[in-house]
Amino acid sequence: MSHHLFLLSPSDTPLYQLTHQSTRPAQSTASALSSNLPSWSASAFAGTVAALSGASSVSSAGAQGAGPKGGPIGGGQDRHVVQMIANASLDVIEETMKTNGAMYLKSVEKFNEWTISAFVTPGNMKFILLHESKNDDGIKSFFMDVWESYVKTMMNPFHTAHTPIRSVVFDNKVRASAKKYL
Repeated sequence: MSHHLFLLSPSDTPLYQLTHQSTRPAQSTASALSSNLPSWSASAFAGTVAALSGASSVSSAGAQGAGPKGGPIGGGQDRHVVQMIANASLDVIEETMKTNGAMYLKSVEKFNEWTISAFVTPGNMKFILLHESKNDDGIKSFFMDVWESYVKTMMNPFHTAHTPIRSVVFDNKVRASAKKYL
């Protein structure tokens, strides 16, 4: 089961992204999209169905991410689909922010089996997490840890605000939080 984290500046510029492969078992292995299609179409377009349904082509050996090293976040074609889902959810997050004064917005949208949770800081930074399972307490704790690490990174006099985060320390802390809570 994978989790995709995106940190966006107030102008919606991506500053950090991470894909984390959870060691916890997935609830369901069948794709909702492919189960509704005839067998010939699912086999003929297996890659497209897998990408649209959110099935990950990343190996489950460990987490991959684009932080300090700038490598691919998902591998294969699903990386672009995941980024599209995160960007498409920005409008819903903006609308939810107007009606809800909380920083943790819980599940703001669902796309196939992906659930989008959001956390908005007082400085209007948006933390977006795409996940497949419901774990509200763990996700809230994860967002709080990421926010704490983000604030510590911003307090560094050698880091410029609203620029991509390339700190190895930040990346390691986010990965440790993901492993602990997700």
